[in-house]
Amino acid sequence: MNINLTLIAQAMSFAILIWFTVKFVWPPLLAAIENRQKTIADGLAAGERGKHDLEMAAKRSAEIIREAKEKAAEIIGNAEKRGTEIVEAEKAKAKVEGDRIITGAQAEIEQEVFRAREQLRTQVSAIALAGAGKILGREIDAKAHNDLLEKLVAEI
Repeated sequence: MNINLTLIAQAMSFAILIWFTVKFVWPPLLAAIENRQKTIADGLAAGERGKHDLEMAAKRSAEIIREAKEKAAEIIGNAEKRGTEIVEAEKAKAKVEGDRIITGAQAEIEQEVFRAREQLRTQVSAIALAGAGKILGREIDAKAHNDLLEKLVAEI
């Protein structure tokens, strides 16, 4: 065999192999590589989106916590204010009730003083009649001198 013929045959076989590879083997390999590259790029993009979403969720949760703390502080402030109002209202009610009790007690004391005065007047008038009776040497009839006794009580 001739070396030139062998070399030409091998070159033609190699050319056919290259043509066959480019025509039938290379396109599916390129499609698989491109598909794999696309899958990797999508995964990286999804990872970046996930990282961004995580950062946004952390910011949002911090905002929600801050708002909740503010609302809790506001509720506590309102509760303290309402508690103070209730205490003040109850103090006012207690003062009114105390004043009413004091007024009632003062009225009762005045009635007792009036009764004591009346009782004292009747006792003084009885003592005065007894003394006058002894002075006059005779007994004074209280029924007969009722008008006189009433005038005497009124003066006392």
